[in-house]
Amino acid sequence: MRDIIRILIAPLVWLAAFSAVYGLHGLICGFGIGGEAFGLPLPRLLLVAAYAAAILVQLPILWALYMPRFASPSPFVRFVSRATGWVGLIATIWSLLPVAMTSYCG
Repeated sequence: MRDIIRILIAPLVWLAAFSAVYGLHGLICGFGIGGEAFGLPLPRLLLVAAYAAAILVQLPILWALYMPRFASPSPFVRFVSRATGWVGLIATIWSLLPVAMTSYCG
């Protein structure tokens, strides 16, 4: 069971982050959230913060998959879990980048 968790944790976290960030985007646009904070538009600040938080959640997962304490004794599972860890991180960076960098509504 632990091996399945090791393999699936990063893609599942990406799935949750993807849903959360695009859901936040929909809430911002749907409710017309506006204003400024720190001299920046509040919607942009919220979306960039959510993007950064999604990446910052993936990094410790990937790091943990390389630690001997959390690694699987099976070389195959160790390889696959690290590969899916990288896939989760790259998918997070790539698929959420448009939300952080493009116009946030309309």
